[in-house]
Amino acid sequence: MSSIALPVGGSKKPGRVLPGFHLSLGFTLFYLSLIVLVPLSAVFFKTFTMSWDAFVTAITSPRVVQSYKLTFGASLIGAALNVFFGGTVAWMLVRYSFPGKKIVDALVDLPFALPTAVAGIALTALYSANGWIGRYLEAFGVKVAFTPLGVVVALTFIGLPFVVRTVQPVLEEAELELEEAASSLGANRIQTFVKVIFPTILPALLTGFALAFARATGEYGSVIFIAGNIPMVSEITPLFIITKLEQYDYTGATAIAVVMLVVSFILLLTINLLQAWTRKRGQAKKA
Repeated sequence: MSSIALPVGGSKKPGRVLPGFHLSLGFTLFYLSLIVLVPLSAVFFKTFTMSWDAFVTAITSPRVVQSYKLTFGASLIGAALNVFFGGTVAWMLVRYSFPGKKIVDALVDLPFALPTAVAGIALTALYSANGWIGRYLEAFGVKVAFTPLGVVVALTFIGLPFVVRTVQPVLEEAELELEEAASSLGANRIQTFVKVIFPTILPALLTGFALAFARATGEYGSVIFIAGNIPMVSEITPLFIITKLEQYDYTGATAIAVVMLVVSFILLLTINLLQAWTRKRGQAKKA
């Protein structure tokens, strides 16, 4: 019987399933450049054809500035609401069993699959003055459709899955023993949540917030129906960009797009830095 000699000093290091680091890195950079970098660069290059005075005029007109305020303000509010309500939905789906749980879990993904135009029409039908919900809100003097509040409702609707699907896996992997230990040491429910649960899910909440915010800033289809697109009242920036394109003002459209890109990048970078700081702080506490 023949024997197989093993290398002296230990076993052979297993190879990678997909060998070729340089080839994989090259393909990755090429693909990301083709899909992300080139289109974004085209926006900046098109804007550079404008003079500085024309650029400032295009991005600082009162109507454009008001659309910035509505777009970013409503996106921040919608993402913040989803952090609370999305976190609650994720908690319920992970920690409790109830009839129809699988149906509720599937409904969370509905904004992903639903065409944005259909979502906008459905929300308008619900919240208009004669809609199923809007008629009752009108009785209390609350108007949703064709107001900034309608924009917030639409952006909250489309951002919910991002928070739920980000927090849900973290809660599933959380160690229940830590909560039980905190309870056995005399901590009440609020203390257990603040000291044990919240630090664990905070990075996931920040990630979900960033994803929901990024999705909301570029939302178009579901907003234009319920917003009414009233200038200086309920007109969002993506709609203003489309209007510029329909008027063949391509440089004006790209100038506004550049502002949105820069502001969104700064906000997302801030959120990512905060997330990294939170994660590092959590690791330091464990050490």
